[in-house]
Amino acid sequence: MAESTILMVDDEAEIIQLISIYFNNEGYKLLQASNGLEALKVLQSQPIDLIVLDLMMPKMDGLQACMKIRETNSIPIIMLSAKGQDIDKISGLSIGADDYVTKPFNPLELIARIKSQLRRMNQFNAVAANANEIHIENVIINIASHTVKVDQQEIKLTPRQFALLHMLAVNRGTVLSMDRIYEEVWNEPFMESKNSVMVHIRKLREKIESNPREPRIIKTVWGIGYKIESDLKARSE
Repeated sequence: MAESTILMVDDEAEIIQLISIYFNNEGYKLLQASNGLEALKVLQSQPIDLIVLDLMMPKMDGLQACMKIRETNSIPIIMLSAKGQDIDKISGLSIGADDYVTKPFNPLELIARIKSQLRRMNQFNAVAANANEIHIENVIINIASHTVKVDQQEIKLTPRQFALLHMLAVNRGTVLSMDRIYEEVWNEPFMESKNSVMVHIRKLREKIESNPREPRIIKTVWGIGYKIESDLKARSE
């Protein structure tokens, strides 16, 4: 995993000095700010993975800074404060903080909470990154870019071939009849156009199947149509 950059926003230099030792041990890059205004400038100047934000600070306090950050950024924020009353925690969480740690705190607890938030963000980003991709065997279909890769090599599909593959992929496990395929991909009534569908399936198999004569991905269901099995997974190799 790449080094995570943490912005520590606190006007108490001793706390930042103490926590920097633990951050270094975890391999985190530590950036510092002594108030909310400084934090906003740092956030605008470089990428940050997580913010530890003190509540009580001069010029701009943690609540104001958190609200300002949340106007444009979903970065994880852990609120840090000497106040331990429930109302303070509720206030911080209600305006967008992801977690709350009360001073005095155990540095190891803060590290654990940072790891938890970074793990959640990494999982979220992974899901977001793959939201526009469908993986089947050694084939990757990117819906956003309308591209297809086989064994990590991009192949050229016509718009109709891509639409046909995409339709089969999103309906994995379902047998699609020739008339349904034709009407959705060609966007016109079927009118006995079986040959058009068959030719496009054959051309598609030639591009994505390792052995088009014995296809693993696009299966023929005789007398009905075609399907991609629901249990086909992305290959690990």
